[in-house]
Amino acid sequence: MTVLPDFPWDRLAPYKQQALAHEGGIVDLSVGTPVDSVPAVAREALSGAADSPGYPLTHGTEAVRRAAAGWLARRHGVTVAPDDVLPTIGSKELVAWLPTLLGVRAGQRVVIPALAYPTYDVGARIAGAVPHATDGLVELGPERVPLVWVNSPSNPTGRVLPAEHLRKVVAWARERGAVVASDECYIELGWEEEPVSILRPDVCEGSHEGLLAVHSLSKRSNLAGYRAGFVTGDPALVKRLLEFRKHAGMIVPAPVQAAMAAVLDDDRHAEEQRRIYAARRALLRPALEKAGWRVDHSTAGLYLWATDGRDCWDQVRSLAELGILVAPGDFYGAAGSSHVRIAMTASDERVNAAVLRLQ
Repeated sequence: MTVLPDFPWDRLAPYKQQALAHEGGIVDLSVGTPVDSVPAVAREALSGAADSPGYPLTHGTEAVRRAAAGWLARRHGVTVAPDDVLPTIGSKELVAWLPTLLGVRAGQRVVIPALAYPTYDVGARIAGAVPHATDGLVELGPERVPLVWVNSPSNPTGRVLPAEHLRKVVAWARERGAVVASDECYIELGWEEEPVSILRPDVCEGSHEGLLAVHSLSKRSNLAGYRAGFVTGDPALVKRLLEFRKHAGMIVPAPVQAAMAAVLDDDRHAEEQRRIYAARRALLRPALEKAGWRVDHSTAGLYLWATDGRDCWDQVRSLAELGILVAPGDFYGAAGSSHVRIAMTASDERVNAAVLRLQ
């Protein structure tokens, strides 16, 4: 039986109670869950497709696949065929099950970033594989590994991997027959740096062989509650994932597919949401810095990777005393033990409350 680590956020419970006790209420910046409204274009599409008595398509409707391919071309300079797009039930389930679906064997090593979303580790363990956390592939030498995860912009740090770095990862993986899975869920939220997709021609040398890009509409379009994402890339790999998912019943509901197509075809709501996050970031970052925290990386994405030099749990405790709940950096790996992750997904009123408390 696979032994999984404890769910990390359960360890935050006492600090959440402490923050809740603040006279002004809690400012929860610990989990990056959207708080702004689902865009009208999504709600209208969902409602219009509500009468969906039949089974939905595992491969997705032509409309959603075309919309995803159109968005990638329009916004990120990536060309994929609609047939090579596969809707997923959010991105987390794909991250958790991808090693298993790709046939990673027990005992093999799955490479994940040194600071990483915990589900990369969990997905390797579900497959019986060994998660190997590193930011350098040289240490692995000629070893053949089945799967390498990259994440840009990073959760938790907001670090952006430049095109040159991604090119080296692709070349290293191809020499060893490894699949590279690129988690690009925050790709539209570049601030000081613009993230690039691993499927962009100048990164992948014009070929998607051995590459998968994972996308989510949770952040771009506030669809976390809809569980809406997709994967695309190497046609052979996408076809293989599709066959597994057909048998396993891993299907995005038809009304959600309709909402996905609508938001992927609409950039206006995403640009407005980006402006909202930019305004919150412009308030929160300087307030933290004036209060003694240093923000590292965080040039993109929805989080500030901050430290005041102490152990991450001491920082969590200090902020909880102000009624501000954040995530300790060691949730994301031992390398995060002196940092905290601070989300920008609270409402404007709660962000303003945090700024006042930090003063």
